[in-house]
Formats: sequence, structure tokens, C-alpha cells
Amino acid sequence: MAMMMKVVAVAAAIAVMAVAVAPGAEAALSCNSVIQGLFPCLGWIQGGGVGGPPGQCCSGIQTLYRAAATTPDRQTVCGCLKNLAASYPGFVGTAAGLPGKCGVRIPYKISTSTDCSKIK
Repeated sequence: MAMMMKVVAVAAAIAVMAVAVAPGAEAALSCNSVIQGLFPCLGWIQGGGVGGPPGQCCSGIQTLYRAAATTPDRQTVCGCLKNLAASYPGFVGTAAGLPGKCGVRIPYKISTSTDCSKIK
């Protein structure tokens, strides 16, 4: 029950973040796209990243990575992740290693200090 409440709280924080972060004018991706990609990962993140991430989680991460084909898209994804990290402190430690665990290499660190405007 407590775990379910934590997952709901993280999902709510992501939903609020989707409204709060406006993507760049040229970006095809939005924070809603980021949420859809990360949603299957929430339970794993909330559980502290024990074991490997679920297959659906990695599938969502890989799909999101492929969809972020332009600089504005990559900057939008970065901004959404950065704001999520700021909104939910427990997210950073577990989520930072998630791309690598799913076979994806992103050109920045998931952190509140990342300057997303420098992502190319």
C-alpha cells in the first residue's frame, strides 16, 4: 500500500511537471512524451532501482531516445528530466543510471544542475 502511494505521488509530480514545463517552439516532443516514456519505470525508480529495470521501462526509454531526433527535442527531454529531478529528489540517484541500464547513452547527466540549452 505504501509503495502504491509513492508511485501515485511520483506520477502526480510528473503530471504537474508536464504542465509546468513548456517545450521549445520547434520541439516535436513534449513533457507528455517524456512522461509516457518514463511511466513504466516509476515502480522500478520508487523501489530504489533494485535489479534490472522492467522490459517495458527500457522499451519506453529507447523509444523516447529515438524520438528525440532534433536539438530542440533533446533539450525538451533534458528540461523535463531536470525539472523532475528538482521536483522529486529521490529520482536523480536511481534515474541517472536508467538510460545506461537500458542500453541508451545520453549526452548529459540527469541532474538539477544540467544546462539543457547546451545540449545539441
